[in-house]
Amino acid sequence: MNVMVGLRRACRELFKPGSAAMPLVFYTLFWGMAEGGFAAAINNFLVNVHSFTVAQRGMMELFREMPGLLLVVLLSLLHRMSDWRILRLGMAFSAAGILALSLPVASGTALVTALVTVWALGEHLVMPVRSAVALDIARENRGSEALGFLSGVFNGASVLGNLAAAIVFFFGLRWLGALRLHEVFSSVWVMVGLLTLAALVTTFSRRAPRGAHVKRPRLLLRGRYWIYYGLEVFYGARKQVFLVFGPMVLIKLFGTTPGQMAFLLGVTGVVNSFAGPWVGRITARIGYRALMVWDTVILFFVCLLYGFAERVIPWHDVAYAVVVVNFILDYALTTTSMATSLYVKDIAPSREELTATLSTGISMNHLISILVGVFGGMVWARWGVGTLFAFSALMALANTGMALCIPRTFGGARRSWQRG
Repeated sequence: MNVMVGLRRACRELFKPGSAAMPLVFYTLFWGMAEGGFAAAINNFLVNVHSFTVAQRGMMELFREMPGLLLVVLLSLLHRMSDWRILRLGMAFSAAGILALSLPVASGTALVTALVTVWALGEHLVMPVRSAVALDIARENRGSEALGFLSGVFNGASVLGNLAAAIVFFFGLRWLGALRLHEVFSSVWVMVGLLTLAALVTTFSRRAPRGAHVKRPRLLLRGRYWIYYGLEVFYGARKQVFLVFGPMVLIKLFGTTPGQMAFLLGVTGVVNSFAGPWVGRITARIGYRALMVWDTVILFFVCLLYGFAERVIPWHDVAYAVVVVNFILDYALTTTSMATSLYVKDIAPSREELTATLSTGISMNHLISILVGVFGGMVWARWGVGTLFAFSALMALANTGMALCIPRTFGGARRSWQRG
């Protein structure tokens, strides 16, 4: 009850009166739980059930990230559809993909990859739209805090999804045994699918706008956004190494089990549930430029620890502890990605360009993500994990350079569309 009171109070403070703030919060809750359960299980599912190698895991990213690469095309085809309807469509795709993955016939590398790609299609469709909806209904000058608040809600919900997956693994392995591991994972996928359907239901709130209030350009490549495009490209390279190969370091090099992975992701969710609002307040105080710079400097050292902790630390348990702490810190730093959305909002001349620019940036992000996913597995297999994460560290430094290109004095008068 106290949690609900707190959520309602935050909505009144951060969002415009009469907006669809509470439906957006409930959507974020259920979708965060679904994402948490999926993230907790997917890497162990691929390795322990389907025996994916590092190279195969990297190759899967070619298909899983393809919806992100084509996002600007997909959204241009849906340019007459409102943001809330796109949220519904995305949830429908994700629910279909994950529920199909739970079926006994869902086996084999090709079919598993296809179903994960269907999940990812819905996941990517809602990425820019979710931020655009939040910024659109936020009160004047409260955009960073609104995004931080929703980030905290999402990550807190992810904790529940992580822990729910851990509980399923604990009791499932106890009752079914390791020989029926596929059935244990299928139980997790059913849980994730039901949570995704719950997120879909919340988007049908009467407060959610029904019309297509944002008409998206079919393609948007403009010079004023070149810094944002650069930030997305370099962030995409570093992010993909972390998202794909960070868990593989824990699973392949240190033997982390599904239950341990779910619990670890639960810990990261707890940290991020506090980090999101905190980062939002910090951004409002120091500005998104400073946040981007310090974030990417820290990431440089995080990447080096991933790649070389096992090699330079002689004690295996200590090296494992260092990588675990590094993993938690890396997840916490993902909350700073809101800074780029705030930057785009400040330079976009109209609402029509906001979602379109965010989707274009995400497509660029995913172009480099696909290349990194495919070639990253090959680099690890041939030259070792250290070389792969050294490359990631260089991408973090390049990201720092792009952030420094944002003028220190940037952030003048807000556009007329942002005041309303």
